[in-house]
Amino acid sequence: MATSNERTPLAERVEQLLAEDGPLAIVAAGDPVLRRAAEPFDGQLEPALLARFVEALRVTMHAAPGVGLAAPQVGVPLRIAVIEDPAPVPQEVRIARGRVPQPFRVLVNPAYEPAGESRAAFFEGCLSVPGWQAVVARHAEVRLTGQDEHGRAVDEVFTGWPARIVQHETDHLDGTLYLDRAEPRSLSSDEAMARRWAQPTPAAAAAALGFDLP
Repeated sequence: MATSNERTPLAERVEQLLAEDGPLAIVAAGDPVLRRAAEPFDGQLEPALLARFVEALRVTMHAAPGVGLAAPQVGVPLRIAVIEDPAPVPQEVRIARGRVPQPFRVLVNPAYEPAGESRAAFFEGCLSVPGWQAVVARHAEVRLTGQDEHGRAVDEVFTGWPARIVQHETDHLDGTLYLDRAEPRSLSSDEAMARRWAQPTPAAAAAALGFDLP
């Protein structure tokens, strides 16, 4: 663990990123940082710098906009992610997807495991793969363990859309993109999504594009 008077290379990298005002630049697919397992957080950033970095992640997530952002997506290979979802969706979408509001949360060294056998498949996108979405079958319920930004233990079960968010962001920390888990035949541009596949579930897309749903 780094001491208060010892600057780690990651701390220096974060300081460089925070020297610029406004949202951080989001790394796009093709950058190796998105394909490597992130380093477990163990004090590489002192508390004040960690708080500043978390705030920068929050600002960047809001500006994108998105409902989650992992540290590797801004070029920092640490096991830290943030999530927040106001869930501004119609009631039929909320019911179909289990999408309920999530407050701002910081996930440090998160890991998940399925909590049950059920899986759910929906279109999913990623800030590091702009312009595209694809159907991903994920666990409908997961148990997430880890810590928050203050080092307090997290051990919580997530269901529905919140479960999808924490799986997506934790995957980023393992070097996995949502495309690795997606149904290839479902890959659709944002324009196609808006024009054809805006329904609450991907059933119509599955029938038209020729892929199976769980």
